[in-house]
Amino acid sequence: MLTAGRTTGLVFFPAFDWAISSTHPEREERLLYTQDQVFEEGLLDIDGITEFKPDLVTVRDIQRVHFCVPDVWSVATESHFISAGGAKTIGMAVMDKRVECGFALVRPPGHHAMRVVHGARGFCNINIEAIMIEYIRQAYGVRKVAIVDTDCHHGDGTQDIYWHDPNTLFISIHQDGRTLYPGSGFPHELGGPTAIGYTLNYPLPPNTSEEGFLYAIEQVVLPILKEFQPELIINSAGQDNHFSDPITNMNFSAQGYARLTSLLKPDIAVLEGGYSIEGALPYLNVGIILALAGLDYSNVKEPNYQPEAIRQKPEITTFIKKTGDQVLTNWRNRVQLGEMAQKKKGIDERRRTLYYDTDNIVENQHETIRVCPNCSGVLKIDSESDHTCRILAVHIPVGACEECRNQGYAWFDSIKKSDEAKAFLQDRPKDQYLEK
Repeated sequence: MLTAGRTTGLVFFPAFDWAISSTHPEREERLLYTQDQVFEEGLLDIDGITEFKPDLVTVRDIQRVHFCVPDVWSVATESHFISAGGAKTIGMAVMDKRVECGFALVRPPGHHAMRVVHGARGFCNINIEAIMIEYIRQAYGVRKVAIVDTDCHHGDGTQDIYWHDPNTLFISIHQDGRTLYPGSGFPHELGGPTAIGYTLNYPLPPNTSEEGFLYAIEQVVLPILKEFQPELIINSAGQDNHFSDPITNMNFSAQGYARLTSLLKPDIAVLEGGYSIEGALPYLNVGIILALAGLDYSNVKEPNYQPEAIRQKPEITTFIKKTGDQVLTNWRNRVQLGEMAQKKKGIDERRRTLYYDTDNIVENQHETIRVCPNCSGVLKIDSESDHTCRILAVHIPVGACEECRNQGYAWFDSIKKSDEAKAFLQDRPKDQYLEK
């Protein structure tokens, strides 16, 4: 009988009642084929691999991360509560030491959902990884977390949530935003003035294969993680880099994903994208599970896998190495860049127009942060869309100093209750959520 090298927890939630449409690739079959493959291969019979049933997150769990407009139930269905709950279940199992690592094979996905949510972006309504992470922080006192997003699409929602947080290292490896939704994730996107260098983006050219992805992990990501020394490593495990995926342009394989997982050794992996439903996902997920569990994955191969046919060109290799050097330089310069930002002090502002492609919503956002030398700074957001009401929201971060907490409440108290705008306050030090 096989025994796992690392005890590994799994959660499955296919979300039978939620899909973009009956023919859209984001539908329940994304996980049904994987479940069948896992059962057929007998993975759950392996000593040390345990299946857990997903619990639901609470409204409070979601409000710890998001400002939902006009409220949580307007943007999240029961399936979203269970999907995020599956990630939370695995997070709790790891933190309670019931298993050493875990994989939440759940949908709907979440990494395009930003701090403010007016609707769905990139098939995402709420950010299931961030909800899990902030629950773990609140319940277990974890401080330093690293998120490595290996979905083919830039994790712009996760980036937004942790843009001002120096205790969360966010690294996104994705297809170049000039060639794919959401059109972001470039190396110059480094984080806000109190967290510069803790957001790192590594865009890869179309047709990148194993060589490029594994170079990025081994030569760039792992040295950065070693220096950052996180208490937890989270992998946003999107699988749409596969050579057969219908909506992307990359050349990764099941063997490549398993090797990536073996190198990264995440504490928790959470499924994101991946839309080659029958020809790739079952093999990719089996490979990832075996790699997490420290078992041999060398015989996992998907149909039509021909390594020579998907080998990347020399010019792609050159581009990837050059970009990797830039990412490492950004990381090494983070202290100097942070000191320069702190000299400005006072208030920093950011204005953006955001498009919700799934729900066809346009949001205009004005963000204000107090650049503080003692904490990551209190944040104020003025947000309005063409479909929902205007909101004025204040976020007081974990570890906020007294001056920033006082500023946050002063901003919130100055907001007049009206029919035109809703006001929200996230007080993370007290784990409170207020609205008026």
